[in-house]
Amino acid sequence: RRSAPAAAPPSSPRARATLIRAWMIRTASREMGGRHAKPAKGARARRARSKAYTAPCHVDPEDPAKIDGKAIAGDVREETRLGVEKLKAATGGKVPGLAVVLVGGRKDSQSYVRSKKKACLEAGIESESLSVTLPAEATEEEVLAEVKRLNADERVHGILVQLPMPGHINEERVLSEISIDKDVDGFHPLNIGKLAMRGREPLFVPCTPAGCMELLERSGVEVAGKKAVVVGRSNIVGMPAALLLLRRNATVSIVHSRTPNPEELIREADIVVAACGIAEYVKGEWIKPGAAVIDVGINAVDDATKKRGYRL
Repeated sequence: RRSAPAAAPPSSPRARATLIRAWMIRTASREMGGRHAKPAKGARARRARSKAYTAPCHVDPEDPAKIDGKAIAGDVREETRLGVEKLKAATGGKVPGLAVVLVGGRKDSQSYVRSKKKACLEAGIESESLSVTLPAEATEEEVLAEVKRLNADERVHGILVQLPMPGHINEERVLSEISIDKDVDGFHPLNIGKLAMRGREPLFVPCTPAGCMELLERSGVEVAGKKAVVVGRSNIVGMPAALLLLRRNATVSIVHSRTPNPEELIREADIVVAACGIAEYVKGEWIKPGAAVIDVGINAVDDATKKRGYRL
């Protein structure tokens, strides 16, 4: 799951991109919530729960059935901050640079970008001065020109194009333009293709799905041999999440808009990753006892009492 060989020198651009990716694949932990359903009874269930909670920092101490995403994110961000400090000392002051390209004014995308920039600042990664914001009316050629400029900028070690983009822009063309060595979001066709193939290792993996795996693994949730259901099939979360679960030897089903029996599939799942963009789509009564649930979605709901006019 490493994005570059361990032997890569700390001063190399790929090493700095690797450090960005190490932060990015888990930074979504703070945004996502996870929960184990009410535990089943019996000796077998007790043994399973005992195995699942070997590290107290992996669960919420006030609610032992809840995966503590904030605690996990805090650990990862501190690990990343220390890594940046070591890299800076070893390279005479150089730090990783992450450029975020945002096109348009979607509320959820703006929220994600703010979160990423804040996390970069806390970790010592340069982002604010390198990032680009374009209006929704920006042409595809204008977006491509910015990506090409960032590819050539030696201060930039990772490029993240916030998706989705406005409908008139060909996302595939834009993502394909990103240098594979700077594709920290893992959306380049070569990276996605390698993720889907056995015996291949992508340089980078899509960060939010990888963050889901971090939540499960750092919380002691067993994946191999379990039934996993991913709700949603987007290129950003659903499909790569399913591929990552498959790589961990889970038996994976995908629920999407044409699935005739979503409740039936979800009721059988040991692991549920909800990433369909619909608030409260998965009902509590659908979750079987002992199942692990990761809620990826952040949905904007209109709220006149809030400063921005909505809440997440």
